[in-house]
Amino acid sequence: MEKIVLGLPKGSLNNVNRGNTYQLFVDAGYEVRGYEPGKETYEIDILNDPEIKAFLTRPQSAPVELNRGMVDISIIGEDWVKEESIAIQEESITKIGDLDYGQTRLIVAMPTEAPYESLTEFFRANQEREKPILCFTEYPNLTRQFIMDNEGYQEIFGDSIPLVQVRGLINGDNEQVQIINSDGATEVYIAKGADLIVDNTQTGSSLKKAGLKILETIMHSSAGLYAGPSCTGLKAEKAQMIFEQLFGAIKARKYFDVKFNIANHRVEDVKEFLLSHEYCSDEPTVVKGSSFSQINVLIPKNKFPEMLNGVKGFGASAIVRENVKQYVQ
Repeated sequence: MEKIVLGLPKGSLNNVNRGNTYQLFVDAGYEVRGYEPGKETYEIDILNDPEIKAFLTRPQSAPVELNRGMVDISIIGEDWVKEESIAIQEESITKIGDLDYGQTRLIVAMPTEAPYESLTEFFRANQEREKPILCFTEYPNLTRQFIMDNEGYQEIFGDSIPLVQVRGLINGDNEQVQIINSDGATEVYIAKGADLIVDNTQTGSSLKKAGLKILETIMHSSAGLYAGPSCTGLKAEKAQMIFEQLFGAIKARKYFDVKFNIANHRVEDVKEFLLSHEYCSDEPTVVKGSSFSQINVLIPKNKFPEMLNGVKGFGASAIVRENVKQYVQ
């Protein structure tokens, strides 16, 4: 098979405090070189899968590379996919599946002391001003669409299109509302005189530190595995296999593998207890000995404390809890 080209995210999605995509691949059983957080190289080796060719990709660039067949699949946040695809009539990037990490919100923010509670209220209150309304963002397409859909904007400006400037490129006919592309550290533009920013945030704590409040939420986003139009046939089958490997590692993080010993005459009681409370994936695994049996269960992490207390009541001993690396149903 022709190698499938995989884009792996640079930045926050490969940060040990947020996503750590490198560790996800390791947990999924891949031997990865050149992608350790903070030590990424442009070309990345998947040593135990010669059918994958991997490259380091900026999240902002990944959808562009997917659309143009430069990579076949890529791990990116949905916000960047929407930013690239919003003006494209036909969907060319498809989501293979969500990976349940890198959760964030795309929001509209302004100074905390501003007297507005919504974007509509802001536009209505500023309709007579002469100075243009300035909004800085890394998401000019999503921002423009969100503003144009706003009730207050439509009341005042109708169908006019906010001016968007991406470096030297300018588009749009409404110079009174200007959306200007930023290249990171977007929140600092408020201190420099911007009225609004549109940025992504996990907890909102960095916005608060910058003296900003969230006015609106444009969308929620998380990391997923996406495919471009070049991912067809055998590549599409391979892409699905990669997703299943990764999702198995993601799912495993929610479970503990628990083993303990129980006296043989209590085995059936313990099995009934575990099954009735759904403290195991299918049913407990029992290895019987002469006087004691070892019971093994795969249990959701949030149920472990109550299960532990329960089996101790049956006289369980030698209780061992381990993390799970892979869980494929």
